[in-house]
Amino acid sequence: MTARMKTKRETDMSSSENNGTSGVSALWWGLAGIGAVIAARTFIRQQRKTDFSGKTVVITGGSRGLGLVMARQFAQEGANLAICARDQEELDLAQTELEQYGGRVFAFVCDLTNKSEVKAFILRVQQELGLIDVLVNNAGVITVTPLEHATEEDFRQSMETHFWACYHTISEVLPQMRERKAGRIVNIASFGGKVPVPHLAPYVTSKFALVGYSEGLRAEVMKDSIYVTTVCPGLMRTGSPRHAIIKGQNEKEYAWFKIGDSLPLLALSAEQSARKIIDACRYGQAELILTLPAKLASVFHGIFPGLTTDISFLVNALLPAPGGIGSQRTTGSASETELTQSFLTKLTDDAAEANNELVS
Repeated sequence: MTARMKTKRETDMSSSENNGTSGVSALWWGLAGIGAVIAARTFIRQQRKTDFSGKTVVITGGSRGLGLVMARQFAQEGANLAICARDQEELDLAQTELEQYGGRVFAFVCDLTNKSEVKAFILRVQQELGLIDVLVNNAGVITVTPLEHATEEDFRQSMETHFWACYHTISEVLPQMRERKAGRIVNIASFGGKVPVPHLAPYVTSKFALVGYSEGLRAEVMKDSIYVTTVCPGLMRTGSPRHAIIKGQNEKEYAWFKIGDSLPLLALSAEQSARKIIDACRYGQAELILTLPAKLASVFHGIFPGLTTDISFLVNALLPAPGGIGSQRTTGSASETELTQSFLTKLTDDAAEANNELVS
């Protein structure tokens, strides 16, 4: 009896030791696998890494805001720049500043919603600076309005600016990039292209379209060593709210929009955002979602899209009701109040002054 108990005890101990050894072995294999994945990712990133010194970088909407901040940082890395915008005065100021970094700067007045003007812009860039190495589609327009006051014109303007303008600039540069088997394309979409946001329907619709196009494009041009990066920023302090199109109860609409843009814990500065975008371009990164809240919301929406929509319904109930100026358009700068010019928006106002947003 004692011998049997001893044998059973020895068997159990042996089994326990084997299980422990197997567990340790599995842990080590798991760690080795994670290490291999990290090493492979690091190797791929280094293989794709590019240097911007002496390269030709095109930035649409490069005269102010995020576009200008990115242009500064590309210039500091030795890039030659081509920027476009609709306002000549803004372009002149931006060009004068950017030339101080020592590189060549070409500025061109261009309405990106006009296909022939886009074609003319890209042709002039090639004549002035040579073949294009990097294209950054940054130009944008935003309409803040309850759906009741959003018109077909609002949706068309957003689609022309955020989708078709990008499509046309890409169509102009892609053949030369394919021929050289090299190129970088950065499409500045939005968190609003991942998760729908109330009172921004035209903007959200066009950014969703851009995200789909940008991601599909990457899949088909990587074979030519062209890397497309889709950027989806959350809130950024670029100083741009004053240029937004505002409808409905315009002062109230502008207040929530500008104050949200100014929150230090939720919104990134334009400088931080630009650095992350340029690094994503440098390494040919597929996607960049800026700000932790935007990342979390994107993941949550991907898993629970119905619940996200229901939450948006609750958020919508807190926003201003239709009314005010109705479908009439005005700007953010014409909708300022004591609240939107208070300490609550100081960071955004400072950014506007720093980033050439006060010209018009």
